[in-house]
Amino acid sequence: MSNWQKYLAEAFGTFVLAGIGCGVVIGSGGDGLSIAVGFGFAWLVALYTIGRVSGGHLNPVLTLAAFLDRAISAKDALVYVAAQFVGAIGALGVVAWLVGGDATAAAANGYGGLNAFKAFSVEAILTLILTAAFLTLLRSEAHTKYLGMGFTLLALTLFGFGLTTAGMNPARSLAPAIFSGEWSGIWVYFVGPIVGAVAGWVLHRLIVRGDTKFTDDLGEIKESVS
Repeated sequence: MSNWQKYLAEAFGTFVLAGIGCGVVIGSGGDGLSIAVGFGFAWLVALYTIGRVSGGHLNPVLTLAAFLDRAISAKDALVYVAAQFVGAIGALGVVAWLVGGDATAAAANGYGGLNAFKAFSVEAILTLILTAAFLTLLRSEAHTKYLGMGFTLLALTLFGFGLTTAGMNPARSLAPAIFSGEWSGIWVYFVGPIVGAVAGWVLHRLIVRGDTKFTDDLGEIKESVS
């Protein structure tokens, strides 16, 4: 598999995820069940299309977790992240062109009555669960693993959309902010998922892999970056 195929797959897959998911947010009028199904099934569509090519991360913090778990090289991780942002921004650009830039405000970030710290906590916890599930399923040989990923995102979005819009994905969160101009609290949707992804990786290593030698892990990570 050529590297350019993997990078293009991540861009296209994130285009599908962000475009369909945020499109459902706009078209459904904020119905939580429709939005959860939209994002969950959008990831499924993308996974069954390009998952065998790139792994179907479609999310910078999941790529970070895959790198920490040494499932992907540092170089590939950096290009994956760039491709994911390009895909998400491209998708929202198309949505804004179709329905108008003002309509993309419906898909923008927001955490209602929560304060910033609670919103950060929600994003971190949701991403922790998403990451732990993703890392386990990523290495699975089961033909149903993509269903597990899709339904994990569906369940977490169903719980979290009414609280923080269930971002869990900096690329998906940045894109509607660009086109709607809604930047309030954007740090929550970057820092929360990053913290959650690192914590999810730690939890995965402890529970699933039974690995408690984190100094060895960190040494190998440092060496791979070098």
